[in-house]
Amino acid sequence: MGRRPKWGRPVHGVLLLNKPAGISANDALQKAKRLFFANRAGHTGALDPLATGVLPICFGEATKFSQYLLDADKRYRSTFCFGMTTASGDADGDVLETWDASGLTEGAVLDAMAQFRGRIKQVPSMYSALKHKGQPLYKLARQGVEVEREAREVEIYEYELLSFTPGAQSPDKQPRAEVEIHCSKGTYVRSLAEDLGRTLGVGAYVEQLHRSAAGPFDEADAITLDQLAEERGEGRAELLDHHLLPVDSPVTSLPKLILPDDSGYYVRQGQPVMDLQVYRIGEEGDMVRLFLESGDFLGVGEITDDGRVAPRRLVSAP
Repeated sequence: MGRRPKWGRPVHGVLLLNKPAGISANDALQKAKRLFFANRAGHTGALDPLATGVLPICFGEATKFSQYLLDADKRYRSTFCFGMTTASGDADGDVLETWDASGLTEGAVLDAMAQFRGRIKQVPSMYSALKHKGQPLYKLARQGVEVEREAREVEIYEYELLSFTPGAQSPDKQPRAEVEIHCSKGTYVRSLAEDLGRTLGVGAYVEQLHRSAAGPFDEADAITLDQLAEERGEGRAELLDHHLLPVDSPVTSLPKLILPDDSGYYVRQGQPVMDLQVYRIGEEGDMVRLFLESGDFLGVGEITDDGRVAPRRLVSAP
């Protein structure tokens, strides 16, 4: 029997999606993949169904560089609700405990937040996507299983209070804080809320969560699934291709090295090449973006100890 034909068309680039609430990151990925009729795609960092905001989706050759976005800093806006804890640390979880938080003040919240800036340690939530013996923790949590998790170091670059609503001004008498967070990879906003509530002695959970930036990508440039569907209508998927960012957009923070065609040939064969430009843009161990003089993106290379550039992650030649 012949090989089954591959579904979809070859699409290459990055879509900056504004994920809606109510669906998982994987659901959003699958909807975008169908809209573009793309045969290969992957997202770059999970967002819970409750969360909205920036979700970069890599298509085709861009998936080779998705790890750079997974490792990138993130920015969030979130609403923390005090006086209650939930099993999942967010509004979707069952209530575990309640406290009287009516006396909580803005000053107390500001003082407690100061303890969670800089390098801190977090214990990942049981409702995170981290894996234990091959199983995501959130699947174990839904089965009522809890496993021991080691605290992990993360960095909170900014943690600001945007507004505070006292319990007396809230319909349900629960105080709320709207916060803005700039953090390193691996930071769990739910854990920040829970740790803040624990420090204040009144409990807390995430009521709303919005990712406003991921690495170099900002929400101002993101598009929704509804906008994509409306634009495509009954037309061909190619109508949407102008929304795709270049394949190298996940690695734009790396220096750019332009190689002559003969050097590019050897790089594509997996061989290091000598180029005097490397001494001006980096040093041993640094990663660089590799381009041909024609403008074609080759991939990512590493500067070696003898001043050459060794290919590390290459795109397929067109």
